[in-house]
Amino acid sequence: MKRILSLVMVVLLTFGVVSLGGCGSSKTTSDGSDTKELNFFQWTEYTPQSVLDSFKKKYGITVKMSNFSSNEEMIAKLQAGGLSQYDVVVPSNYAVKGMIAQNLIQPINKDNIPNFQNIDDSFLNRDYDPGNKYTVPYLSSPVVLAVNTKKVTKTITSYNDLLDPSFKNQIVVVDDERPIIGAALLATGHSLNDTNENDLQEAERWLKKLRPNIKVFDSDSPKTSLISGECSIGLIYNGEAALAIKSNPDIKIVWPKEGISGLTIDNLCIVKGTKHEKEAEMFINYILDPKVSKLISAEYPYTNPNKAAHSLLAKSYLDNPASNIPFDKIKSSELLNDVGASLSQFDRIWTEFKG
Repeated sequence: MKRILSLVMVVLLTFGVVSLGGCGSSKTTSDGSDTKELNFFQWTEYTPQSVLDSFKKKYGITVKMSNFSSNEEMIAKLQAGGLSQYDVVVPSNYAVKGMIAQNLIQPINKDNIPNFQNIDDSFLNRDYDPGNKYTVPYLSSPVVLAVNTKKVTKTITSYNDLLDPSFKNQIVVVDDERPIIGAALLATGHSLNDTNENDLQEAERWLKKLRPNIKVFDSDSPKTSLISGECSIGLIYNGEAALAIKSNPDIKIVWPKEGISGLTIDNLCIVKGTKHEKEAEMFINYILDPKVSKLISAEYPYTNPNKAAHSLLAKSYLDNPASNIPFDKIKSSELLNDVGASLSQFDRIWTEFKG
């Protein structure tokens, strides 16, 4: 997970050698007509294909979706020519400021997105994009603590409880440095976004104590280890936890007293220089339609910021504490933010921690 630009790429971006050309495309069919395409760069397992198909049916625009597994991967691809390949991307909040500074995304005309009004205020006007000039909240995927209560008899109330030697080789964590180092920072009494060298060293020592208890690093499907019984505790994305709970009701969500270790808001953004701005706005507005938003959460049960969709969501979603995190908890929780030049220190800690 790197966000470090090579010197060559910085020079290319600075002098405009990397094209900022249109990100969509048109193809000519056999009968000579044009078929519009919109290129969507999205997290793995985060938008159902059925939603893309229904958008095409309504507007005649084919959405081609490519996937990434980390913000760092997504940014690197945009920097390496992706500005000419994609129209809409979905960065997490802590990546947004850097993407704005690097001219990777452009302001959004919300007059063309009337469904923006469906987003709950808890997700809006956060410090990564005051006024939501560049971003439209899509879903929130905080890292939550999931525990198989049938296998774990000890009461867990704190991240520090995870250091118990009896949990050796029982924990699955997302392969994502910021929320896991964030848990260490919270456990040692610091902010998720603390960059003080001494505080990071303290968090690193905490992680070394945790390491023997971690059996699996998995960002793609961490629920699998919990459902199979391979692991009994997980620090995993809430949508994955929700699916695990659905498969095994013995799995419960624990809210550590220190707070959420990896709260993020993932956002729909328009790539800088797209030639399909109108189509991109249509697509974002479509995603925010309550009925469409319901379909997204039905398949991928992450926290949905669309308050208008909540009256349509199934009882199984609303009753699942991993999916339906109260909006007031979102509003009061600290978000993972960009740590700037200190990211290299986080990278080092993570690399050495994983071994």
